[in-house]
Amino acid sequence: MKGRPTKPAKKAAKPEPKPRPDALVDPKTLQDLITVFQAAGVSDLEVERNGLRIRLRREGAGGAHGAVPVSPAQGAAPSEMPPADPSLEGLITMRSPIVGTFYRSASPYSESYVEEGAYVKKGQVLCIVEAMKLMNEIESEVDGRVVKILLENAKPVEYGEPIFLIEPGAQPEG
Repeated sequence: MKGRPTKPAKKAAKPEPKPRPDALVDPKTLQDLITVFQAAGVSDLEVERNGLRIRLRREGAGGAHGAVPVSPAQGAAPSEMPPADPSLEGLITMRSPIVGTFYRSASPYSESYVEEGAYVKKGQVLCIVEAMKLMNEIESEVDGRVVKILLENAKPVEYGEPIFLIEPGAQPEG
């Protein structure tokens, strides 16, 4: 009985999944975004490109109910400073809501949004924090007077890092 020599069966290699033509985002692009998110060590990351917005969030980063986070443009919630230094007692600390680069003005050639000693209203833009080429306006959460600007222009800022000290309720004389 002559037969054909048997060849070992080849295992078919699984082809890499091709993006579906109706997919909103390329899987490779999404994987790259996740890699950047993990490497950056941030709790939230939001990217918008061509009308598509992708938000990544680490578990436990939201509130107790897993609520949608406050938009970075709305600024960080103010917090009371610990009364360690009597001169700081009663001041509100504005903190950066995101990781990025701190800018005091909209462009290198324009005036700063605020200076030390300036009176601000709730919702007034204090600065910009650039994150991934997106310019996020940081707004004052209180009416008051800017006592101290804690960062230098064009310097990196971390999430939660203090950026301004504001004396709440202060009003210009006159």
